[in-house]
Amino acid sequence: MNILVTGAAGFIGSHLCDKLLEDEKNEILGIDTFTGPTTADLKLKNVSHLLSHPRFRLIQQDLLTTELSDLLKGIDAVYHLAGMPGVRSSWGKDFDPYVTNNILSTQRLLEAAKDRPLKKFIYASTSSVYGEKSGRVSEDACPAPLSPYGITKLTGEHLCHVYRISYQIPIVTVRFFTVYGPRQRPDMAFHRFIKQIITGNPLTVFGDGLQSRDFTYISDCVEGTSSVLHKENVLGEIINIGGKERASVKDVITIIEELTGKKANIHYSAKVSGEPKHTWADITKAMNLLGYDPKISLKEGLALEIEYIRSVYDL
Repeated sequence: MNILVTGAAGFIGSHLCDKLLEDEKNEILGIDTFTGPTTADLKLKNVSHLLSHPRFRLIQQDLLTTELSDLLKGIDAVYHLAGMPGVRSSWGKDFDPYVTNNILSTQRLLEAAKDRPLKKFIYASTSSVYGEKSGRVSEDACPAPLSPYGITKLTGEHLCHVYRISYQIPIVTVRFFTVYGPRQRPDMAFHRFIKQIITGNPLTVFGDGLQSRDFTYISDCVEGTSSVLHKENVLGEIINIGGKERASVKDVITIIEELTGKKANIHYSAKVSGEPKHTWADITKAMNLLGYDPKISLKEGLALEIEYIRSVYDL
């Protein structure tokens, strides 16, 4: 199968390419514009091992300016992961790139896809579309984003819906819950915490540190996401991709301290606007439709990310 992966050099995108290439029948065309919070050199490291792979090709282009009808020629399936991530930086004057990269680029890709005989178009969304909810959150919960970022991703979902209804694009939406692991973006909490603790630098916790998340290790995330490709009963569905283990920010820091043998120097700062106090995914649908079964514990996953951080920064 010929698969287009947008955002292929990113954190989740690069791991997804690895997973899809395990099937010898798959050929991957990756596209990435090398912008965003992850520096170009780190993005290049994410995919450096793939650049010589005979069934992988990477092009550095922008979805906003590329001739997308040409890009989709011969493509059987699309994984649309490209976009501008991050809640904290989506406010104020920095909102413009969120609109262009999360809304306009999605609309352009859908417009090109409506004339192609695709088998699947998988749109990567986020738990940020839910906003503040209590207890386990299922896919039928009413979306109420707390941040401009969440609004742009929900807008992308709505665009996918209307293109599926009007043009029968075979769309499936997956909503990711706090994915972590090797190649994680430098601006994300685990990456920052690990690097700061190892180097002895103070780390900033926004709020009281009691906020909790449903953490999803990267291999579990891509296992579930890749499985969508060959499932026949998922068209039009929205599916949570979460973990089985929740923890507070303070709990995470304690585990990192234990694994590194170093004490964190914590600085508490004001709560960030737009971030819910708690997230918790109901993954029943993913289990039923995809056979999804997260396997990596939080402690195991953090140990693997610590190993990665040490290697990247030579610590």
